[in-house]
Amino acid sequence: MKSFSIVTMTACLFLLAAGVLVSQQGPRTDPPPAQKRVMPGTLDPDKANPATPAQTTPQPFTPPAKTSEDDGPVIRSTVQVVLVPTLVTNRKGLAISGLRVNDFTLYDNDKPQKIDRDVTFLPLSMVICIQRNANVEAMLPKIRKIGNVIHDQLVGQDGEVAVVSYDHRIDMLQDFTNNADLINAAVSKIKPGGQNSRMIDAVQTAVHMLKYKRDRRKVIVLISEIYDKSSEAHAREVATDLQVNNIDVYTLNISRILAALTAKPDVPRPDPFPAGARPHPAGTSVDPTTMAQMGGAEGDSFDFVPVVEEMYRQAKHIFIKDPARLFTKLTGGRELGFLTQGELERAVAEIGTEIHSQYILSYSPNNKVEGGFHTIRVTVDVPGMKVRTRRGYWMAGVPD
Repeated sequence: MKSFSIVTMTACLFLLAAGVLVSQQGPRTDPPPAQKRVMPGTLDPDKANPATPAQTTPQPFTPPAKTSEDDGPVIRSTVQVVLVPTLVTNRKGLAISGLRVNDFTLYDNDKPQKIDRDVTFLPLSMVICIQRNANVEAMLPKIRKIGNVIHDQLVGQDGEVAVVSYDHRIDMLQDFTNNADLINAAVSKIKPGGQNSRMIDAVQTAVHMLKYKRDRRKVIVLISEIYDKSSEAHAREVATDLQVNNIDVYTLNISRILAALTAKPDVPRPDPFPAGARPHPAGTSVDPTTMAQMGGAEGDSFDFVPVVEEMYRQAKHIFIKDPARLFTKLTGGRELGFLTQGELERAVAEIGTEIHSQYILSYSPNNKVEGGFHTIRVTVDVPGMKVRTRRGYWMAGVPD
């Protein structure tokens, strides 16, 4: 009996020890995970970040923020070097050559700048914009003859030119080329078009053609009337584009009074009264002489209405700048007029002489933090000289 009690007590003590051991280890319901193999030289991700769960909820993709100009458009100036075409003339208006960089003083927003160099040679890229609407039909025969003059006097051997014509449409007759035959063929085939003239839109098209030209002198020559009709672009917006892209504008103005006098009249409206049926004053006979006196005969009078209309437009634009004058003044170009073939050719030659006589001054602005329009002023340390250059350029403020 005593031996049974010892055996029973021993069994109870064994079971109690086993229960304590099981309660310390905890229940195991799943098999242990397979041991991961970590390659030598690498970091075990569980040890590096033990709080990270094995599986995470996928997050939506967020594109990286744009941090450079290559990633997309950034409102920031890219102006590093400014080119300033400068013409120096004497009291007689003749161009002066042989000046050195030290003879010039350049101001940007009235702050003196260091002129890096005088670019004595810069290849020329030019766009010729020619108006072709019905108003200037009488002037087109003169314009068609200047293709060779454009190549010889304006472009030269190292330049290139494109030809654009416009009325209510804008057509590129010739892409950039130095071939005199192609230039002459493009100019000689211009034909009159409709009544409208989208001059501002034509200049905007020329800006888009020139803005991607690098390390070249960029010029637009506008052969047209000085006013615009039916353009969609605004003159001030195009003027800003001209300044931003360092493009000069020269204009050869067609006289609007001469164009109005030589333009073909519009087709008249049909007479609602048949021949001989128009009412006449009482007591007059209906005969050819009386009808001619009442209605006027062909060739016996002069229509002054176009002249009166043009005089009104001229008076109006005394107070409102025309687009052509706005473009030339802001870019440092020049306006010239012509009536005859000889005057047109001399005007083209004069523009060519001026373009090839200019000093191309370059500088890097030391006041880039100043946003907005930067005025440019150039002086020459030689008495009696006149200086003409561009008025300025647009630039957004750039922090140092």
